[in-house]
Amino acid sequence: MTGSEVPPAFRLAYVPGVTPTKWVRIWNERLPDTPLTLVGVPAAEAAGLLRDSGADAGFVRLPVDRTDLSAIPLYTETTVVVIPKDHAATAVEEMSAEDLAEETVLHPLDDTLDWERPPGRPALERPATTEDAVELVAAGVGLLVVPQSLARLYHRKDLTYRPLTGAPESRIALSWPEERTTDLVEEFIGIVRGRTVNSTRGRPPTPPQPKAARATKKSGGAPRKPAAGKTSRGGAGGANPKGGAKNPKGGAKRGKPRRGR
Repeated sequence: MTGSEVPPAFRLAYVPGVTPTKWVRIWNERLPDTPLTLVGVPAAEAAGLLRDSGADAGFVRLPVDRTDLSAIPLYTETTVVVIPKDHAATAVEEMSAEDLAEETVLHPLDDTLDWERPPGRPALERPATTEDAVELVAAGVGLLVVPQSLARLYHRKDLTYRPLTGAPESRIALSWPEERTTDLVEEFIGIVRGRTVNSTRGRPPTPPQPKAARATKKSGGAPRKPAAGKTSRGGAGGANPKGGAKNPKGGAKRGKPRRGR
């Protein structure tokens, strides 16, 4: 590669709440010459970013329109309710949607949960973002229901959260434009799916070698020929063909001379 050439880069989008650190680390170990660039994007804009070539792949929240986007579901998040630390609900391990019936529950415009009908009583206005809603919870305006990763992302010391049963859950997926499934995208899919660096996926199988070739490879050269005067069993050329003992001096055995008549 000349100095004027720019190495290929891989752009990875991710929505709030997703922590791609582990996968980025593995990528950097396996492809140190291919930089990975992280692109943060709001959940509602992630699909559009991928379609507009703003990233090669991305961690998104389902559902996404799979007409032109491929998606591999990865995990489902626990849904929690964010409450002040002095709220009465801190006395329980978990809450249900019915427990919120008399509570004011904030419903931000960027809510990622697919509610048929949000629980509790609606606030007078919907906060613009989840982060804004967290600030309102701290101010005592109401409670907030979010995926657990967002409760952690916008954590405050004066707030806590409890798991909420009977509520929708948010699923995280790896998505990319189907028509742009490049080699780098395939490489990242393998990392996310846990394939090892020695995975044979996509590699042609090694053809079996003949025995002679394997023997040559192990010895580092051509098969050895028997030395001159040696048999294939490694014995001396003067071996008795009938299997008898050889003359200790190596000569042929002599009989007594015949007398002439």
